[in-house]
Amino acid sequence: MILDDGGDLTHWVYKKYPSVFKKVRGIVEESVTGVHRLYQLSKAGKLCVPAMNVNDSVTKQKFDNLYCCRESILDGLKRTTDVMFGGKQVVVCGYGEVGKGCCTALKALGAIVCVTEIDPICALQACMDGFKVVKLNEVVRQVDMVITCTGNKNVVTREQLDRMKNGCIVCNMGHSNTEIDVASLRTPELTWERVRSQVDHVIWPDGKRVILLAEGRLLNLSCSTVPSFVLSITATTQALALIELYNAPDGRYRQDVYLLPKKMGNTALWGTIRFFE
Repeated sequence: MILDDGGDLTHWVYKKYPSVFKKVRGIVEESVTGVHRLYQLSKAGKLCVPAMNVNDSVTKQKFDNLYCCRESILDGLKRTTDVMFGGKQVVVCGYGEVGKGCCTALKALGAIVCVTEIDPICALQACMDGFKVVKLNEVVRQVDMVITCTGNKNVVTREQLDRMKNGCIVCNMGHSNTEIDVASLRTPELTWERVRSQVDHVIWPDGKRVILLAEGRLLNLSCSTVPSFVLSITATTQALALIELYNAPDGRYRQDVYLLPKKMGNTALWGTIRFFE
């Protein structure tokens, strides 16, 4: 069995040791990036075993993504920068469940939050939740923080980093370290200064400094803790998915990607509710 996050282990085994899949009964994946990679393999006819998509389950989206990020975004920013949130102008890139959690937490502490979003459903949700939907290029010069929550690549480009004001904090709450184009900052004309653990000042020739956290990696995994109680819900659904794929009789699941059955999510949720009684 393969239990994966981001598809990294699956991709590594597929590239390096493809013969191993002859003995693998299934894959359980918990992140949006990993699920996209599985669907790409399936579409190309290269997925060798059944895979269970935990990311799109209610237990992952509505609890792990939302509530974990709502608490850990503040923890990560406080630990690294000790910033005061009241009155700060913040742009959150992406208004999925991760973005929703980040926006809610920052707004509650007095930050002025706006959102960038390409999905009209999520964009309208942001509007109805009281957040202004903007384009990053429109606000990048005046914001105090830029937080990415998309799971996509190069959401923040070098051109946009060049236009940020002195002292702007840039961090990532999405997957991997590619949402911010950090590679473009490693050039001779820019100076990197490590001021504390997981905090770099990237210095432009004119003296401007952009504060980059965790070198663009996930802030809540690199710089803070996440609530284990909420994570236990996702961990339970992952365990149930592993058991299901391992015990499934031949023929029940084809070499495709399957959404986590609702009954498994309900089992995890009812088990968690007992702790609030």
